[in-house]
Amino acid sequence: MLFYSTNNKDLRVPFQEAVFNSLPADRGLYMPETIPVLDAYFIQNLHRYSLQEIAYTVAKALIGEDIPEADLHRIVYEAIDFDAPVRPLDSGLAVLELFHGPSLAFKDFGARFMSRVMAHFSAEGSQVLDVLVATSGDTGGAVALGFLGVPGTRVTILYPKGKVSPIQELQLTTNGQNIRAIEIDGTFDDCQALVKEAFNDRELQSVFRLTSANSINIARLIPQTFYYFHAYAQLLAQGIKDVVFSVPSGNFGNIGAGLLAFKMGLPVQHFVAATNANDTVPRFLESGLYEPRPSVQTLANAMDVGNPSNWVRIMDLFGNDLAALKQTVSSFTFTDADTREAIRTLYDRYSYIACPHTAIAWLAAETYRRQHKGNFATVFLSTAHPCKFPEVFPPEIAAQITVPAQVNVLQRRAKEAIGLDMDYERFKNYLLGAR
Repeated sequence: MLFYSTNNKDLRVPFQEAVFNSLPADRGLYMPETIPVLDAYFIQNLHRYSLQEIAYTVAKALIGEDIPEADLHRIVYEAIDFDAPVRPLDSGLAVLELFHGPSLAFKDFGARFMSRVMAHFSAEGSQVLDVLVATSGDTGGAVALGFLGVPGTRVTILYPKGKVSPIQELQLTTNGQNIRAIEIDGTFDDCQALVKEAFNDRELQSVFRLTSANSINIARLIPQTFYYFHAYAQLLAQGIKDVVFSVPSGNFGNIGAGLLAFKMGLPVQHFVAATNANDTVPRFLESGLYEPRPSVQTLANAMDVGNPSNWVRIMDLFGNDLAALKQTVSSFTFTDADTREAIRTLYDRYSYIACPHTAIAWLAAETYRRQHKGNFATVFLSTAHPCKFPEVFPPEIAAQITVPAQVNVLQRRAKEAIGLDMDYERFKNYLLGAR
């Protein structure tokens, strides 16, 4: 399978090059030259397959012969060794829990798959692979654990100072080995801009073998399709065929993967992009004008993105036809006050403890259900374990959160991070000096 740039469809490269380059030279994003539509029998019988079997079939369709079947099978089964259960809350409403991996966030799907793909392609004894990643919260922790100890790799994580939760910060800054963290005095958008500039810096490209682990990397996007197929399989086993997914959206890689699954034949009725106060996409769908704004800090910090990179992929999937896109995607925006109220309501109504991102997805799901009556199931995505955000919850709810063992281990470790401002030259000099 070849992959083209969203800025130039004539610029096409093999999967391996797309994975390691992350960003095309023209600053587009890589997309598969054709989107394979999966066999109808497979789709109609998804409930007969395990998550790993589904993941292998989907990955094989998108990657083709670029990775031998036996190797791809091993990669999938090593990377996706945890579940993503759909939990019903009431008639027609369920939550897809994506936080059962090692970093307690949905980013584990992409980070673990990508790290093993990169290890597969990296020849023994070749130049060290430098992975640069900007994080608004959960990406960094998942990438850190996905690459921790992987031979021939070095990971540099940029995160916004004071804008990630304490547990998220520990996941970024306490790993050691081949993982290092940089605390940027700015926003996630600033971190992302520094990473993007590094990839277009010819001097750095000549010195380092650079790649990205953000959702801009196609190897992150592909495995995120897996859990949409698996969620549909679980519903299909209950006789449910009409499904709406509500997705908490920041950089729009998560919902982008769902829309890619949709284009591959997954019969989803509709997608809802749930956002916090960073409402670039809801405003665009309303006005037709794409006007990014500087990101603002909210309770749902992983969604604090003012200019979502993956939006160009979503538009590309729909041929840049806004009218066609709006037939499949709706978007709603919510405040911190809305989020706090949703957390309380979910607990009181269902005894369910939701992180702020999950609570926003539920709010969007409920908004869509009120506006569209019909016989369909609405599934909202839970993207992070609530233990990552203890300061968000009222004391009586926080007391009910079960803290996983790996978090207790983290809290006994010391933070190690370099502090930098938003100046690119200082960031570049740090990279050059830390060789």
